[in-house]
Amino acid sequence: MSTPTHDDDVTVVHLMRHGEVENPDGVLYGRLAGYHLSELGRRMADRVGEHLASRDVVHVCASPLERAQETAEPIAKAHGLDIATDARLIEAENVFQGKTFGIGDGALRRPANWKHVVNPFKPSWGEPYVEQVIRMRGALDAAKDAARGHEAVLVSHQLPIWIVRSYIEKRRLWHDPRKRQCTLASLTTFTYRGDRIVSVGYSEPARDLVPAHLLAGAKPVKGKSKAFGA
Repeated sequence: MSTPTHDDDVTVVHLMRHGEVENPDGVLYGRLAGYHLSELGRRMADRVGEHLASRDVVHVCASPLERAQETAEPIAKAHGLDIATDARLIEAENVFQGKTFGIGDGALRRPANWKHVVNPFKPSWGEPYVEQVIRMRGALDAAKDAARGHEAVLVSHQLPIWIVRSYIEKRRLWHDPRKRQCTLASLTTFTYRGDRIVSVGYSEPARDLVPAHLLAGAKPVKGKSKAFGA
């Protein structure tokens, strides 16, 4: 990830996915409260905190969910900052929240679920992609204003991060979830010149800590869903 030459007109906003979550029952936790980082997830957060310690970070903000707040802690501490909270960074709404919905669990064979999967383009099972773009762009722009001329870190969740990146890079919003480039504790970095995004970067400072089946593009493994709540 390259560092732009310091310029009052250049602002960098890192959109970070939280670390691994303690989820022994394997449910899609979505927006449910009470899901915290696992021990490995805390190591991931510490790693990214170390990675960003020398950067010009002046603003740290997170989704209101515990896993995002806990991921932001090492970064904020390294820069002597308080963590701001922005509800626009929250996980996407999903009707399967609180249920298991993984490879091989038979969820798609249950008639009660069929009405929720009829339209993958919207999607019919949760918050519309367009609404995610609107709120995430708002959060990005607010962070850009808060850190103008410096850098900001926002901690959010896989789907909203991938959707806003896809929109900015002019890709279709409907997609194969297995192909999202948004690994646990990854950084999707937006560089602004003035009020315009001029580049998008991606890095994985904690890649060596991420279980192989959770890496982008990994083949799904029965009993190990990638969609428990990202």
